[in-house]
Amino acid sequence: MTGAPDLRRLLTLAGWVTAAIIAGITATSGLPSSSARATATVALTIVGLAAWCFALLPHVTDPRVLAPTLLVVGLVGAALQLVHPEGPGFVLAYMAVGGIGLGVPRARAVPLAAVVIAGVVAAEAATSSRPAAASLSLLAGCGALFLATLFAGASRDANAQSQALLAQEAATRAAREEAAVLAERQRLARELHDVLAHTLSGLAVQLEGARLLAERTGADARLTDQVTSAQRLAREGMVNAKRAVATLRGELLPGPAQLPELVAQTRLAGLPTTLTVTGEPRPLLSESGLAIYRAVQEALTNTAKYAGGGATAAVTIHWRDTEVTAEIIDVGGDRQTAGLPSGGYGLAGLAERAALVGGHLQAGPTADGWRVVLTMPIPAPSSGLASQHPEEART
Repeated sequence: MTGAPDLRRLLTLAGWVTAAIIAGITATSGLPSSSARATATVALTIVGLAAWCFALLPHVTDPRVLAPTLLVVGLVGAALQLVHPEGPGFVLAYMAVGGIGLGVPRARAVPLAAVVIAGVVAAEAATSSRPAAASLSLLAGCGALFLATLFAGASRDANAQSQALLAQEAATRAAREEAAVLAERQRLARELHDVLAHTLSGLAVQLEGARLLAERTGADARLTDQVTSAQRLAREGMVNAKRAVATLRGELLPGPAQLPELVAQTRLAGLPTTLTVTGEPRPLLSESGLAIYRAVQEALTNTAKYAGGGATAAVTIHWRDTEVTAEIIDVGGDRQTAGLPSGGYGLAGLAERAALVGGHLQAGPTADGWRVVLTMPIPAPSSGLASQHPEEART
């Protein structure tokens, strides 16, 4: 007997109450004078109530189990009506017919209910002083109850089907919306790739030509350094543009697992950088992992741009039970002769990104350099949210 949880609980409670009433009637009412009939009455009552209570269990929902169980309840009720006509045998038959109408598929419910009704009507006809009237009354009562429960079961099934269709329609609508968003992101990715990436590629080529020309014409070394730095930034911009395109296309977002590669690229660009990881890496929300990666990337980029020659950087990732901290410290360099100072919009954007997922960022000067610290929460293992699994890297 499946259906809405509240309805099932109500019906189950009514079934238990009815079983208790039948047990009370059997225990308090007079048993047949014959010891054999009295023993049969008690035995049939116990069997019928045991089968009924088994059918009420929450896990008994398979019609292959429920149908024969309710059939036993109905036939035991018919037999009890023969042995003890004044007893509650007909009530067991009513209970069985109602359970069959609610819990058994209609194709099997009709023949099962017919068997139970025929049995109890025959028993009533055999024991009643007015067999015709008693049989018709019992037939009308059982038939009406069966039809009512049959229609109630059909209504319940139709309601469940409509709910399933509504859920399917909602899922289809959500899938269409997601497809539309993905299509728009793909379009933006193409535009970004065609415009920004191609422009940066051309800029890198032009800057390489300018660097070679400056070297051949004996230009000021500072000019050559500035052109070289601009060329490196253009190349980094191309890499970042490709990553942005990959993000728009729904590819995997970078996170702590990609930090060794980022540090290696920074070393190749001329900035001595170390990476240290402490603690055991834990799964992170995708946005949290991306925030850590961007913080390290932004801090190292700022060091390369503004710290000047001779600067070094150290990246440390601290994994704890409930949070992970990324600390980037640079020392040395000649900031007075380095490029123009940053407006701070990169770090401000990182702070906003971190705050959206419960983290916080701190940045400021030290005695001989600059320090950036980003702290992000680690979700509980049971949160079920999308996460990244960072790989531990030690340098």
